[in-house]
Amino acid sequence: MPAVAIKLKEHQNHWDELCRDPSLGDLPYKTETNSRGQLILTPISVSRSTRMSSVMRGLDSCAPGGRSLPSFAIVTPAGAEVPDVVWASGGRLVEMKKTGDPPTLAPEICIEVMSEPGGWEEMEEKRKLYREAGAEEVWVVTEEGEVRFFAGEEQEESEIAEGFPSEL
Repeated sequence: MPAVAIKLKEHQNHWDELCRDPSLGDLPYKTETNSRGQLILTPISVSRSTRMSSVMRGLDSCAPGGRSLPSFAIVTPAGAEVPDVVWASGGRLVEMKKTGDPPTLAPEICIEVMSEPGGWEEMEEKRKLYREAGAEEVWVVTEEGEVRFFAGEEQEESEIAEGFPSEL
């Protein structure tokens, strides 16, 4: 088994342990892990939750051929990343399930809702990880509600969720 596959399996197993830990069940944070398995906690604000909800409603109307899901874990070589919102077609959901829980294959769209100014370095790293895991598009929603679309390079609009607004 290649080293990357072994690392992914280790991250999946560790995430499973964390999910079963009763002391972590009610944390009011977005929870991810890094490449060493350490927890990364990000506070959830009302404004961030509101932007996440707006994205999900927009996706449901602009991309009816799939499902929008909140806080969806994806295992990458860098740990378990949790996009704030994802969108996946029915076919992709089947493919993802085959890779384990959490999956090592990303949904077609992964969306991060920024919670602090100047977090673009982190967003660039997450965009890279999601694309390497198979995401076709990665969106970043700024604190001001601007939606930026990336498919490799930045683009004016989503090719998957046609008509999704560039501002919430």
